[in-house]
Amino acid sequence: MVLSWIDWTVLAATLLTIVGYGTWVTRNNKTAQDYIKGGNTTRWWTIGLSVMATQASAITFLSTTGQAFSEGMGFVQFYFGLPIAMVIICLVFIPLYHRLKVYTAYEFLENRFDLKTRSLTAILFLIQRGLAAGITIFAPAIILSIVLGINIVYLNIIIGFLVIIYTVSGGTKAVTVTQKQQMFVIFAGMLAALFITLQLIPNEISFSDALEIAGANGRMEILDFSFDLENRYTVWSGLIGGTFLALSYFGTDQSQVQRYLSGSNVKNMQMGLIFNGLLKVPMQFFILLCGIMVFVFYQFNPSPLNFIDASTQTVLVSEYGDDYRSLQEKQNILFNKKKDLSLLLAKNDSPELIQEISALDSIEKTYRLKSKFLIKKAVDKEYTSEYNTLESEVASLKSSPKSEDYIAKSHELKTLYASAAKDTRTNDRDYMFIRFILNQLPVGLIGLLLAVILSAAMSSTASEINALATITSIDLYGRNLKGKKDDAAMVRVTKWFTLAWGIVAIIIACFANLAENLIQLVNIIGSIFYGNVLGIFLLAFFFKRIKGNAVFVGALITQIIIIAGWWFNWMPYLWLNLFGCVLVILITNLIQGYTKNTD
Repeated sequence: MVLSWIDWTVLAATLLTIVGYGTWVTRNNKTAQDYIKGGNTTRWWTIGLSVMATQASAITFLSTTGQAFSEGMGFVQFYFGLPIAMVIICLVFIPLYHRLKVYTAYEFLENRFDLKTRSLTAILFLIQRGLAAGITIFAPAIILSIVLGINIVYLNIIIGFLVIIYTVSGGTKAVTVTQKQQMFVIFAGMLAALFITLQLIPNEISFSDALEIAGANGRMEILDFSFDLENRYTVWSGLIGGTFLALSYFGTDQSQVQRYLSGSNVKNMQMGLIFNGLLKVPMQFFILLCGIMVFVFYQFNPSPLNFIDASTQTVLVSEYGDDYRSLQEKQNILFNKKKDLSLLLAKNDSPELIQEISALDSIEKTYRLKSKFLIKKAVDKEYTSEYNTLESEVASLKSSPKSEDYIAKSHELKTLYASAAKDTRTNDRDYMFIRFILNQLPVGLIGLLLAVILSAAMSSTASEINALATITSIDLYGRNLKGKKDDAAMVRVTKWFTLAWGIVAIIIACFANLAENLIQLVNIIGSIFYGNVLGIFLLAFFFKRIKGNAVFVGALITQIIIIAGWWFNWMPYLWLNLFGCVLVILITNLIQGYTKNTD
């Protein structure tokens, strides 16, 4: 799609204003106190917005809306533990960090344990946050590259370069002051998107009617109280796993800790986090609601089977083109039925109508899954060959449906079939919202919404490379290099590390790949490391007899087990946070109990 000059102007003006403002306001940061901790002058509302902006990456808006469109509002349960975590951090973490006057969260670990434990924890942070920094650039870049026709490498470089300019120049304060503007753009853009989407829905459909239609399609099921570990998002996984993830992220992740360590006093730091805790869940609910309203829009307007145009064109010109066109025709017939029933439901709240709409929605999901399967076959010849072989084997064993071979091969075939839905070229969940923006929203607002996506990418990436540089310069370079480092030298070194991590993030973005859902990918990466890191901090806070050697070995063993657990898919990723935290505490206590070493 070709953007109008108005959209390009809005987009460019917004981004350049943010970069220019951040660079200009913080041009005189000369000391490490100013550059790394923002001079400790940040007020509570700025801290709150900065904390929110750090977490609210482009992935939040692209993937969360797509998650709502495909699965409904249940994802909001993921955030239920966040307010609980904010209270705990305010009562335990912040007073301790402030009293010790630390630059990083990991300085405390050396005071409590030893240098190697501090260094290990810092390295764990650098690994997971370095990967995440690349993904926060890559996520919007790959999607915008497809819909705008711009080379993804160029977009990765542009986004990364814009972030590097003001982050290298002004450090923490530059990140913080620009995030206020970025959050303003984000809120304004999402409010405008929701308002316009509601205007595009037929006049006879009220907002309450729209919610009812979404509910009939199973998109308004917010709370799930089941204890099924196979179900990724439940009240319990949110309250328990989500609390531990939020404790780890906001309490020990330097990209967040650095935001509130810049506060002028303990009260401002605490109020900033409480502000984030009170606003974050409603904000995520609102973003999900935007996805729900886009879903309702497509109940009255034809939607593609797959929102990735390039993939659709590929399958249409392949040997599976006729099958795909046949599926499109069935989708069109289904759409007309659903549209008529949705209009009837707005006039007559009938259980029979709801049941019928729900049944049609299940059929539509099947059509969408089949479309992904056809695309996968069209773009991946090896997959097609493997599928055909397995299909033949299953057919030959069909006469013995209870045999172990038949059951095993059938399961293998289903797994292969399901993998089609997760392929980069078929998984269109993260493309839905951007496609809607480009095709349905008016000129000017398209530029603003693209600015929202890129602003979110810049805000989270800036926080990450700022934190990565701080950890590298303070916890590794500054602590392990002998000799006295003066203030000016530390600022210079931190700037060079900021530039280096910015380049690393761009490189990772250029070699990254999509997962089933981008927002899940970021949270999975965090969950692999966060539980272990949180457990280390809890050992430091509450287990006075634990020594450095025991926690160091316990953390290494725990990390190996967690990576293995994730690799072999032992449990949903949210539970890895709790599992890792408990495991490192248990292993470390066992090691301490069986050793005579007193460090």
